Amino acid sequence: MNHNLTELEVEHLRSLIGAHGTIAKKLEFYAQNCADSELKTIFERDAQAAKQSKQELMSFLN
Repeated sequence: MNHNLTELEVEHLRSLIGAHGTIAKKLEFYAQNCADSELKTIFERDAQAAKQSKQELMSFLN
């Protein structure tokens, strides 16, 4: 994909990508330290969704 992004848009994308990465790591940590299996599954699912969103956002930088 070739997107003509402004410098500001690229900055915002990088910020969003970083935030999704942080969210994914925190959710994985919560899942690893969670005793409730239902809640653990929710954390794992949401961590995966954050990783997916990060990958989708990164595609705009290529």
